[in-house]
Amino acid sequence: MNLITHQTLELAIDLQQIPAPTFMEHLRTAKVAALFQQERLLDVEIDPTGNVYGRLSGGAAPPLVISAHLDTVFPETTSLNLIRTPERISGPGIGDNSLGLAGLFGVLWLLREDKFLPEGDIWFVANVGEEGLGDLRGMRAAVDRFGDLPTAYLVLEGMSLGHIYHRALGVQRYKIAARTQGGHSWVNYGRPSAIHALAGLVARLANLPISVEPRASLNVGIIEGGTSINTIAPHASCLLDLRSEDPGTLTRLVAEVEALVNASPGEGVSFSLERIGDRPAGEIPPDDSLVRLGAASLEKLGVPVQLGIGSTDANIPLSRGLPAICIGLTTGGGAHTEDEYINVAPLETGLAHVYEVVRGVWGR
Repeated sequence: MNLITHQTLELAIDLQQIPAPTFMEHLRTAKVAALFQQERLLDVEIDPTGNVYGRLSGGAAPPLVISAHLDTVFPETTSLNLIRTPERISGPGIGDNSLGLAGLFGVLWLLREDKFLPEGDIWFVANVGEEGLGDLRGMRAAVDRFGDLPTAYLVLEGMSLGHIYHRALGVQRYKIAARTQGGHSWVNYGRPSAIHALAGLVARLANLPISVEPRASLNVGIIEGGTSINTIAPHASCLLDLRSEDPGTLTRLVAEVEALVNASPGEGVSFSLERIGDRPAGEIPPDDSLVRLGAASLEKLGVPVQLGIGSTDANIPLSRGLPAICIGLTTGGGAHTEDEYINVAPLETGLAHVYEVVRGVWGR
């Protein structure tokens, strides 16, 4: 393992030890801002959303934006203990996305080691709100700031080395709430229960026909409500995640859900539907010069190329017709679980891949 790979890995471990649930990224924000200052990046700034920006000065060509998200899916109380062997490191958030954040510094160190002068400025962005109900708010702010000025947006994730995500998976998220009068479970038995009503609705949602080609999905991830075991529930709610690789298919699925929610829920029951997330779809074609650059750089390094679709920060620039790809730094598994892990050996190759893309982005 070369020195820069080692330094990147150690930084990933340091960052992993800082809790950063979505909407609570401030400790990591402060840490990354301090590191940007330490690295003498220019125009270091924390914007109102909590994103951190730093600029490496280059030539007069359009800039490049390289981003990685600060947040993790884990609650603040999650134990961040790591298990480390020479081959792998496991622990909550080590790959998604502590390593992605550390990769911002890894590519900076490689550029400086090689004394490479980029043709345009490089903006390094550590952004909030990629996970869960963050709704890509950090990346929205970054793309609002830079617009179509950059030559490309390059999004880093800790894992998925060999994948090039040039297509953005559309995601719509909703909160469905049920309300009733409620009452005592014995004295008022027979009154409708919000929990019972919502459970019936969820069962009907689960029975909706879901498209296989183009692929779509429907998932109720959280259900909550009620007051006590002996109370007829006056309120209950669930969070619903809808996805499709085809915008039209997703629109039709949303309409079917709305129709079920708006159908008569029965006497004494009311349902409401609130959209709480919109991760828009978009894509650039596989023969786009940015995709071809990413693929050629992987092939040069002997890594099999997989072009694909995903729900990442790249959704925002792709949905606006801007050149963007999301790439990974190493391999691993168990993402979004406390047993998440990264493999150590491929990281050197992953950093080399990012570096090759950065070097070639202006000449593509």
